[in-house]
Amino acid sequence: MSSSHLADKIKKSNQEIFSEVLANRRHIHKNPELSFQEHNTCAYVKEQLEKIGVDEIKEMADTGLVALIKGNNPDSSIVALRADMDALPIKEANDVEYKSVKDGVMHACGHDVHTSSLLGTAKILNEVKSDFNGTVKLIFQPGEEKFPGGASIMIKEGVLQNPNPKSIIGQHVMPLIDAGKVGFRSGMYMASADEIYVTVKGKGGHGAMPEMNIDPVVITSHIIVALQQIVSRVASPKIPSVLSFGKVIADGATNVIPDEVKIEGTFRTFDEEWRKEAHKKMKKMAEGIADSMGGSCEFNIKVGYPHLKNNPELADRTKSWAKEFLGEENVVDLDLWLAGEDFSYYSHEVPACFYRLGTRNEEKGITNSVHTPKFDIDENALKIGPGLMAWLAIKELEN
Repeated sequence: MSSSHLADKIKKSNQEIFSEVLANRRHIHKNPELSFQEHNTCAYVKEQLEKIGVDEIKEMADTGLVALIKGNNPDSSIVALRADMDALPIKEANDVEYKSVKDGVMHACGHDVHTSSLLGTAKILNEVKSDFNGTVKLIFQPGEEKFPGGASIMIKEGVLQNPNPKSIIGQHVMPLIDAGKVGFRSGMYMASADEIYVTVKGKGGHGAMPEMNIDPVVITSHIIVALQQIVSRVASPKIPSVLSFGKVIADGATNVIPDEVKIEGTFRTFDEEWRKEAHKKMKKMAEGIADSMGGSCEFNIKVGYPHLKNNPELADRTKSWAKEFLGEENVVDLDLWLAGEDFSYYSHEVPACFYRLGTRNEEKGITNSVHTPKFDIDENALKIGPGLMAWLAIKELEN
């Protein structure tokens, strides 16, 4: 079958299954589960795969799944596709028929979209498996939103083995891009994400007698300001880096200096060697400042996800194939994104491409960011999401 005929066949199939994909998305959205608690979601996904006719399904990481769809000559080429399934601890503020029924839990990052879209991709691939050579490995992953990340656990349990994919492709919603469009970026794309927890200790007392105290509030102030030099004067300008502190707890009063101050923040960058070096420098600087001012400092870093790098050759190929499938006007370039993603673990193991599915529609008022109580999507995005991923997988198998 010619490439153009196969593309038309996939597009037709995507339209025919749209109502089914929509129903899956709404069911998952209505019944969200937090990271590593996706028991019902996992069971639902497995049930849908079995209905499609997928018979090689394996449970992994407790609430994750991996499935295989084999075309002709299944050992000739293997490509992996990934979707995440977990929700966030956010109370939904949307007034829609598929609103979350779980108070304080919501699919505010589009994982319901990713999962339902990949289920649609599975159905399309199963329908056209006589038209391609190789095997597509489907990864339905838990716990993207919570450290250590479901991706790291699934990798440890062998998700990239038996069979070993030559590459992996992931899709994520993007409310900054209009529905009907997708975005790609080659090379480094998303940042590593580390959590910083600092306790600065001094000697509390009356605010009117500072000479009798060792003020941890003042020490902490110096530490917060000084640490910004790690980004502005120590980091190479060629390596984007961000250091932000969003939580400061002194818990004194207008006339009470506390014994200690706790601060929490995040450090993000795009280079693993610099990341390690920055950790050491931040710790040394903070402890040194506290010591020089008569106090002490406990500086702890919770090392999170690595930076996400899109393999340049794979990213360029998938972008070209997306243009072929959707039209050049519907494929846009992405900028660096300082958010973290545990898909990054895959990108350090095999050539990876993580692209964005546009979900915005200003006329419908669908413009809210992910991780907010009002996040939703223009569901017309699902008229292209499943088919595009099926197309990219087949083209990569042929490459």
